[in-house]
Amino acid sequence: MPARHQFGGFEAHPAHLAQPREPYLTMPLTTLTLQTTGPGLYGFTRAAQSFVSELNPAEALLTVFVRHTSCSLTIQENADPDVQRDLNEFFRRLVPDGDDPSMAWLAHTAEGPDDMPAHIKAALTQTSIGIPVAHGEMLLGTWQGLYLFEHRDRPQRREIVLHLTG
Repeated sequence: MPARHQFGGFEAHPAHLAQPREPYLTMPLTTLTLQTTGPGLYGFTRAAQSFVSELNPAEALLTVFVRHTSCSLTIQENADPDVQRDLNEFFRRLVPDGDDPSMAWLAHTAEGPDDMPAHIKAALTQTSIGIPVAHGEMLLGTWQGLYLFEHRDRPQRREIVLHLTG
């Protein structure tokens, strides 16, 4: 069983431990596990930065990938909680739950009224983000943070893969 680590309070474990083909090229990756409690944005900037800091690359690219189809990733403002509230409200209005009369056209309803709308929201956003890294630091802006954007109503266990190339 692979070793487990803690990055910013998130449990992480190395994925497939393949040997690099060239001795000077490393491409470490780990998986963060995040428990959600319903729709909203869940920050994991510290966990990602801890992973990058531990490796301390001079220059690299951090790819962040979520392994699900009913949530997504975003880089958003990390200072004013009204930004998150407004984003949640915008997406709720843009894509209402499946039991809303405007969504009566949905065919995929077997997993509940929030499932297909969650897939639509994920399709409108992104499931992978690339972040440049220099001197062991992610090059995010002052007010930028990394967030998992949960689109389902019920609690979910989400996996976020961090892959550092450089």
